[in-house]
Amino acid sequence: MKIFLILVAVLFAILQLEAGENNRSDANLSSKTRLEQQHIKEQMEREKKYAKEQKFYEGKEYNLSEHKVDAKELDDVPTIEPDYDFDITDVYRDDQ
Repeated sequence: MKIFLILVAVLFAILQLEAGENNRSDANLSSKTRLEQQHIKEQMEREKKYAKEQKFYEGKEYNLSEHKVDAKELDDVPTIEPDYDFDITDVYRDDQ
């Protein structure tokens, strides 16, 4: 009878150890799952931000027709001739 009780106690201890290991692995899995869900959520937020920025860069959300310049108005703007005077000898004068 003592052997039977010892055997049951050992079996019970083994089952307890197995249950503890399963609980730890479940906790690790749930922690891993939560972490994966958090990463997925963060990535989805980045994708939304990227989509919004793309709309801005492509100009899909904006009506810029009021800022267009009429080609007829450009004819009235005087042409400014460039000044090709590149004489910079006064910068390197020794008497300064």
